[in-house]
Amino acid sequence: MHGETSQFDILIVGGGLVGSAAAWHLARLGLKVLLIERGHLNAGASGQNAGSLHFQIERRFLEQGEQAAADGARIVSLNRLAIADWRGLEDLLARPLDIAMHGGLMVAETEADMALLAFKVERENALGLPSQMLDGAALRERAPCLSPALAGAAWLAGEGHANPRILVDAFATGAQGRGAVIRVGTALKALTMARDGTYQAVLDGPDGETRVRVPRILLAAGHWVPRLAGLLGLNVPLYPAPLMMSVTDRAAPTLPFLIQHGGKRLSMKQTEDGNFLIGGGWPSRLARRADGSPDLDSPPLVEPANLRANLEVARRVMPAIAGQALLRTWTGMTCISADQLPIVGEVPAAPGLFVAAGGSLFTLGPTLARLLAQTIADGAAPEELAMFTPRRFAHLDAFAVLP
Repeated sequence: MHGETSQFDILIVGGGLVGSAAAWHLARLGLKVLLIERGHLNAGASGQNAGSLHFQIERRFLEQGEQAAADGARIVSLNRLAIADWRGLEDLLARPLDIAMHGGLMVAETEADMALLAFKVERENALGLPSQMLDGAALRERAPCLSPALAGAAWLAGEGHANPRILVDAFATGAQGRGAVIRVGTALKALTMARDGTYQAVLDGPDGETRVRVPRILLAAGHWVPRLAGLLGLNVPLYPAPLMMSVTDRAAPTLPFLIQHGGKRLSMKQTEDGNFLIGGGWPSRLARRADGSPDLDSPPLVEPANLRANLEVARRVMPAIAGQALLRTWTGMTCISADQLPIVGEVPAAPGLFVAAGGSLFTLGPTLARLLAQTIADGAAPEELAMFTPRRFAHLDAFAVLP
């Protein structure tokens, strides 16, 4: 084992979007950053998602009581920041990122769904998010490729999609250009807190084991965060969510918008190359070890019944897609928290330990990474992160003893 190194201000564990973006922001703020990734950059959920930029209030925030409705309202404020961040990312990182923000439609098949969308749009407009309702005729005029049977849709001009394979590389390369050190093929093997409050990490990489001592750590490794926090005896209530995505062969450009569904699970868009990407949160199946326990280190398995259901919703919304060939279906593993909101911020039981995981962190990833970097550098969390704080689960660590 190599000797202990302490020249870094922070160790970031996880080379996805949030970890790489946080590294970029922190390095720009003058911190000495070490980022480790046990595989390769963008190997996890950040690189397996379809790159949707969806800023309308999700249906679940409208149907699950007053607290969920309040959370949805607070997320709208964050979404407004995220729209501005995405629009400025190519200039900020000084490279093209395949960001297309031509608008998004949340469609409805029934009058009941239309009523819920109208309630949602009214709330969004009151909060400064300029969505609008389209009846069936207006929807057909805006998107003639969609089914004429649709009752209507909610429209938001700022929605769209981006290329997840490009973005992480842009942040990581930019972070390295500002002095951050990135080590791939390197895992966090052990973690302890010293009595002076610093963290001692044992890293297992291509050159063997090394020790690093740092005052701050950011765990941004998706569904592995609970396991990593467990090295300190801490509890982060995140649970694996295995999902599926599909891609068709190419077609002539017909769908310039991001499509969501107000009553069903659906996310659909057409890439610049003409392929259709279809998803929307349909579960895949966890792989199993020989003893029957979930294997969270292996890719999930495609669930055929859910795949058929996902494709059927896509066909109902856009009948012409039935003529496309399905090229590939793949799986990915994200995670959700106990209350279905991301967990972002400092862990109360472990000063200097930060986490960022849970939910769909692609759409909000650049903004949350920017706000979290500000928190880490300044020592105070901005109001926009208040609803995501790990403090809401502090009771789970009531018996934790770290040093």
